[in-house]
Amino acid sequence: MGLEVGASYTIERRVEPEHSADKHGNPGVDVFTTPLLCEWSEEAAVFAVTERLELGMITLGTRIELKHLVATPIGMVVRVTATLKEIDGRKLIFIIEAYDEKEKISECTHERFIVTKDRFMQKVAEKAKG
Repeated sequence: MGLEVGASYTIERRVEPEHSADKHGNPGVDVFTTPLLCEWSEEAAVFAVTERLELGMITLGTRIELKHLVATPIGMVVRVTATLKEIDGRKLIFIIEAYDEKEKISECTHERFIVTKDRFMQKVAEKAKG
């Protein structure tokens, strides 16, 4: 299959009460929360390339720049699409856009790096030992 510029993935989910700003530290604000918009954006980028990577490789997020443009009410469906814009060695750059049922709600640029999963997890385990 192989990794190619233009690879994309779309996540479509309904915003539930547990996805609200109210449930994520902003009491009384019953709209889709920015931290989950960021999470769903990163998740779309991961899914855009995971099956195209060589065996044993994963991607890790290193940078995300997200503009949350407008609020989305609870109950609306959100569609997040990540598209691979650039491949520079191990560095991948994604453009991510999200829309609710009415309008564009976010624009995002996201950077990920391709790494060997076993080597990465070994470094994490060594760090955990102290």
